[in-house]
Amino acid sequence: MTRRLRIDDLLDLAVPEQPALSPDGHRVAYVLRTLDAVTDSTERNIWLVENAVSSARQLTFSNADSSPAWSPDGARLSFLHESEGRTHLCIMTLGDEQVERLGSLPTGAGKPTWSPDGSKLAFAAFVPGPATGDEAASARVHRADAPVVTDGRDYQSDGLGLLGTMKRQLHVFELATGKCIQLTHGDWHARDPEWSPDGSYLAFAAGPAADNDASLAAPAHIIAVDVPEAMPTLVGPADQVVSAIGWSADGDALFVVTSRPVGHAHLVRLPLDGSPARNLAGSLDRNVMAGAPAYPGAPPQLSRDGKALLFCIRDRGCTHLYEVDIDGGEPRPVLQGDGLVVSELSVAGNTAVTVLKTATSFGEIVSVDVADGTTRVWTHHGSNVADTESFPRMERGFTISDGTVVQGWLIRDPDSAGPQPLLLDIHGGPHNAWNSAADEVNLYHQELAARGWTVLLLNVRGSDGYGEQFYKAALGRWGIADAPDFLEPLDQLVAEGVADPDRLAVTGYSYGGYMACYLTSRDQRFAAAVAGGVVSDLRSLAGTSDSGQFLSDRELGAPAWADPRGYEAMSPLSMVEHVTTPTLILHGADDLRCPVGQATQWHGALCELGVVSRLVLYPGGSHLFTDVGQPSHRIDFNRRIVEWVEEHANGVDSELLRLPSRQAVGVGLNE
Repeated sequence: MTRRLRIDDLLDLAVPEQPALSPDGHRVAYVLRTLDAVTDSTERNIWLVENAVSSARQLTFSNADSSPAWSPDGARLSFLHESEGRTHLCIMTLGDEQVERLGSLPTGAGKPTWSPDGSKLAFAAFVPGPATGDEAASARVHRADAPVVTDGRDYQSDGLGLLGTMKRQLHVFELATGKCIQLTHGDWHARDPEWSPDGSYLAFAAGPAADNDASLAAPAHIIAVDVPEAMPTLVGPADQVVSAIGWSADGDALFVVTSRPVGHAHLVRLPLDGSPARNLAGSLDRNVMAGAPAYPGAPPQLSRDGKALLFCIRDRGCTHLYEVDIDGGEPRPVLQGDGLVVSELSVAGNTAVTVLKTATSFGEIVSVDVADGTTRVWTHHGSNVADTESFPRMERGFTISDGTVVQGWLIRDPDSAGPQPLLLDIHGGPHNAWNSAADEVNLYHQELAARGWTVLLLNVRGSDGYGEQFYKAALGRWGIADAPDFLEPLDQLVAEGVADPDRLAVTGYSYGGYMACYLTSRDQRFAAAVAGGVVSDLRSLAGTSDSGQFLSDRELGAPAWADPRGYEAMSPLSMVEHVTTPTLILHGADDLRCPVGQATQWHGALCELGVVSRLVLYPGGSHLFTDVGQPSHRIDFNRRIVEWVEEHANGVDSELLRLPSRQAVGVGLNE
């Protein structure tokens, strides 16, 4: 007998990630991600499945292993193991499954990649940044509690935690000698490298310019591996950010995913002889997705014996797999469809494997034959939690008064009728996007639908997957441009008898948290609000966020000091005196993207105004704690949203709201 999916079912999810297809195309090594309630941690172990009809088996059991990569002969797997605060580079021999630990790496090492002859491993790892003056004379040892000294804005973050003056440099580990050689030096961050087909060069992206902290550029470079004290050679494009990189099969060109200051990322072929670059996916008018935390997609990979490239794009909220000839031509779909989300990619011959999310699956390893499009499911870790059923996301469109069409989804019991309390949930980014695939992050959607609510999801202007003009439609006009896209659909649903106008609530995280604050400061229709990862004052954000420079340059149109009126018009705090909505604020205490001061400013102002408000800080929580944080924090986040909107928008007695929990650990919050 089935039951409805609930918040605590998060603890039962097992989701594959980081697939690696063996060179012969017959085996897939991958990471299985699970949650442990007792230790309150996320566990990752490496598994192996021999073919699409066999059962998968577990290879490692430490609960802290990631980044599997096959040796060129298919006999060994390299991977990363975390223990005692260190990252260890390991190799497993598949014949006897014996593991050799090669050495310890600084925290933050990237995925190792094998040289074509299997004799070396290359990776990027953090090392102490360059020192000058008295610092250079001192011992070059980085201490976690040492002061961070910066002449510019060279502090860096991966969105999870501050890296201080640590710099990410390329390294090569020689398997025969055990030597680990640092190839690059200097004041930059080198991204994960890729070997040239002959093994003589590494390609990577980095921003070495003196003004990189201001320009944000990270172009492509190559560096000779076996030349002593070799210097990197710039390939380009010099003024753009390269987020993924690879080589053509003949070694004469690089293909990169690159983005300009504003707009879509593109798939570009960069010939090494200096001839003109070519945009290979421009005709699609879609964002090329290289993959990042909380964002699907994958670095492009060669297919068809090097004659073509596989890559991901975002289309109407989903992420699909496409192919294009290496010399150009019209891109063609390989894996696409409503509710399909492609994350990560590994290719051997004409077979590609990915982690595919669907409307009924949080993710499984799926292969696709590039030649004929045939797909096969390799893993069966539970497309959904056993014996549970989810409310589907029902698609519908909304036409805004200026003619803009906004795609949306309703989550609601299909057997219900009449006006219901409605929660408007706003995605982050602002260039992320909702879709109809299964969603493990926002399980409060399912909980509320089971309690008689309707949940509304909207991909308003600024969302990804609808063309570059739509993507850029809210630049420099946050809130101003997209507020009608949220409010007018609410009016339509009230007029249709779907939503009860007296029981409307709003929530959102990151940009969604910003919009929850913005809307409640400009509109009094909401009976409850939950703002997560809050941005309340764009002026103070500009100087405190780890992405302040990025946002000023790419999203807000100008620095805060150059456009004070524009920032005031977009900032929720400038009209906080109009807020009447009871507001719950949920924020990671160690959030660097949206610093905690944004949350305390908003909470403090609401308290001074006499507005019902509660601030919850999650100790150690980064900006991504809702996606990758402690299980207890993720569950608590979901539960508090349900309890707050039920109490303040649906009139449920707070004493009756405490959801039953089977958590084995305490949450440890600051309220």
